[in-house]
Amino acid sequence: MNVTSQYRFTILVPYYNERENIPALENRLGAYLQHCPASPACVLFVNDGSTDGGEALVHEACGRNKDFYYLDLEANTGLSGALKAGISVCESEYVGYIDADLQTDPEDFSLLLEHISEYELVLGIRAQRKDGFVKRASSKIANSWRRMMTGDGITDTGCPLKVLQTPYAKELPLFKGMHRFIPALVQMQGGRCLEIPVRHYPRTAGTAKYNLGNRLWGPFVDCFAFRWMRKRYKKIKISAGNL
Repeated sequence: MNVTSQYRFTILVPYYNERENIPALENRLGAYLQHCPASPACVLFVNDGSTDGGEALVHEACGRNKDFYYLDLEANTGLSGALKAGISVCESEYVGYIDADLQTDPEDFSLLLEHISEYELVLGIRAQRKDGFVKRASSKIANSWRRMMTGDGITDTGCPLKVLQTPYAKELPLFKGMHRFIPALVQMQGGRCLEIPVRHYPRTAGTAKYNLGNRLWGPFVDCFAFRWMRKRYKKIKISAGNL
């Protein structure tokens, strides 16, 4: 039996070379699980082919915490691949994710969970964002382009704090850049999305994995791929069976 089926909420933590953040992640996520409103809840770390030895710290943390689990991917696949890997094994009612850089606060999952029974996806908006000017400006441009191309109406799709109803999460198709289109992909399935302001902090450890090029060029190209896929999307509904 998949152990996540024993939980109501699974928090995915995809990470790549975030060794310096692992101790803080263990402490803050472990503390949050004690009073998470969607209880029982667990944490699933997804190692996206790290090369800095951080996976050893995660394995140790999972040994110390009864509600911590891990997946190690054979090679680096990018955030979309790591998310899809975690979602594919998740059997809890709800699934969420937070970035390993801790620029968002696990405590703010409670703000999102308050609405998850009414919406298929609840995601954060980074209030008073603490990134530098170049990062904020490039993100604003990318978000504006994506909204125009997808019509999803979402302000901050890049916010690394989201909660989904698991059946909708499992229907997300894996492609490079999928994580940028989660709201649009949920809407494509007929789901509803709600944005909630959440706290944001500067990065205090580790290094960012995105630069100006992959923050602008990637979303620009991927929007065309999304529009191509949406035009051909077919939703299957089974009316009867005897399995």
